[in-house]
Formats: sequence, structure tokens, C-alpha cells
Amino acid sequence: MRHDPLTLSVQERVEQLNKRYAHHGATAVLERALGDPQVGRIGLVSSFGAESVVLLHMISVMDRNTPVVFIDTQMLFAETLEYQLELTERLNLTNVQTIRAAETAVAKVDPDGTLHQRDTDACCALRKTQPLQEALSGFDAWITGRKRFQAGSRATLDFFENEDNIRIKVNPLAHWAPEDLQEYMDNNRLPRHPLVAKGYPSIGCAPCTSPVAPGEDPRSGRWRGQDKVECGIHFVNGKMVRGPLPVDTLETAAKGAAAQGEQI
Repeated sequence: MRHDPLTLSVQERVEQLNKRYAHHGATAVLERALGDPQVGRIGLVSSFGAESVVLLHMISVMDRNTPVVFIDTQMLFAETLEYQLELTERLNLTNVQTIRAAETAVAKVDPDGTLHQRDTDACCALRKTQPLQEALSGFDAWITGRKRFQAGSRATLDFFENEDNIRIKVNPLAHWAPEDLQEYMDNNRLPRHPLVAKGYPSIGCAPCTSPVAPGEDPRSGRWRGQDKVECGIHFVNGKMVRGPLPVDTLETAAKGAAAQGEQI
């Protein structure tokens, strides 16, 4: 009887994949991950941010029908929304899926749009983490653009990660340096996010993103002045890096959304 590779635990598959692809480059890791049985059903989650065009271009060359999940928090820069449309058309991406928090959830938890001023963790949970977890429920793995150089919390990043024993996270660009990204974009004549030239090397939601000075950590402009380094869609050392949204609030909102056929 043929063995199903997905019957192995997430941790077992991650260990085997990291061993198998340890000496491969980014493009080889991505291309093979798209078809590796141990990876399973896979999609790319993209913020269409400062460096997103690299993976989006690679995907467009390898398989432009690969699902691309874009989280519209409804607090993004106008430039990001314009850039998303530009890249989708230019790269001929045929399966971009835009997700948002359910209107009922936002109305209940953040009716006046000021939650980010009181509790950035709860805002990220409402507008990013929960919608993404719902969207990823049909996937065995997802591709991220995270890299070791971006922050101390990412310094030991591997190509493949175990996301809380739920699914695999694939980081093809984990070992790339800033000059690798620049060279790839230059060689392929790829358009940059318009805010990069204004001092934004890492771009999130408009209220929580500020320009970065020369010599600063590229992500220092995200949640500046707060003890916060991740939005919550990523796990570090097996733990989600954010404070949780109150369970009763989230569950109530989710039930309301389900009743109306919405996605939270």
C-alpha cells in the first residue's frame, strides 16, 4: 500500500523537508514546494508590501494559478491597494483572493475604527489573524516572504516551519539578504512599492507604520514605541506573537458572521 506523506505529523514533515532542501536556493525551494507531496495544498500569503514582488514574480513564472491570499485590513495605505492591483495585472496572477474581517465582527469589536489606538494586538487579531486562519483552513502549507535579516525574532528562520502542528509554513527567501532582493528586482525590472522611496522598508497598516531612519532595523517602523514585533499571523517558537482577542468576543462575532455567510 502506498504511504500518504500527509499522514506524518507536521513536525516530522518539516524536519524531513528542511533536511532535503538544506542546500537548495530560494527558487528551487519554492518551485519544489509547489509540487512536493509532503507539503500538500499550498498557497502564497502576500501583503503586496515592500518586498512582496519577488515571490509574486516567482509564482507568476512557476504557476500563476497558485492561490495568492491578500489580507485587506481596511486600514492599508492607498498606495498598497493600488500596488496590489498593478502587480496582479502586470504579473497576470489568476488566483488572487482578497480576504477581510466580517463586517459584523468589525462592527462589534471596532465600530469606530480606533481599536488600534487602544490595543494593537486585538486590532491585528480582528483584522488579520482570524481572517487569515479562516482562509488557510483549506491549505496544508503557506508561503511567506519572511527573511532572517528582517528582525531578531527571525534570525534562525528555516525554509520550512511547523505552525503550531496545524500546517507548514514555507519561507523560500529565509537566507536572502537585502542586496539579493534588490538584484532580483533590478534584473527582472520589477516595480517597487511607491512607499519604499519614502523610507518605508516594511509596510503594514497605515496607522501603525512609520518611516525608518538609515541604520535602523527594517521593521522598526512597525508599531514603533511598542513591545510588539509581529502582527500575530506568524508564530515564533511555537507561540503566536500577540495578545489574544477576548475569546467570547471573537466567538460571538464569528457566529454572527457565519449566520450571515461572511468570513471573519
